[in-house]
Amino acid sequence: MGFFVELITNKIFVAPTVAWIVAQLIKMLVDVCKYGFNKENIYAKTGMPSSLAALVSALIIITGIIYGGGSFEFALTFFVGFITLYDSRGVRYETSRHGKALNNLNEEREEEGKQPLDIIRFKEKVGHTLPELVAGILVGLVCAIIVFYLPF
Repeated sequence: MGFFVELITNKIFVAPTVAWIVAQLIKMLVDVCKYGFNKENIYAKTGMPSSLAALVSALIIITGIIYGGGSFEFALTFFVGFITLYDSRGVRYETSRHGKALNNLNEEREEEGKQPLDIIRFKEKVGHTLPELVAGILVGLVCAIIVFYLPF
């Protein structure tokens, strides 16, 4: 029981968790308003705001607030977080573009009466756009500051 109490009172654990949950809830609301309710949107990994960016930025910010900008802990979370966000915008976003291009190619082949490529339909939404990342970072910032000032 002691481990669980320590975990839920650890602000460095709570801030990113809350940021992820808040971002997922906002994302669900945005998707419901745009497209209507879809069960798959509950677990959406992409969209506005980025829950990954919210989680990572909340972790970086709360670590910086608690340990200070000159600490090993902050440096570690900053660089791991930066790499994670860079990958989300870069590599994963390009993967999305490639998936869309391959799906379009397959559809064109079918329309022309040619044998479609022997592939399944690729996911077209894997990474994040810059606005999705910025919105996620803002959610993480707000959540980290609120959690820091909570009395525990």
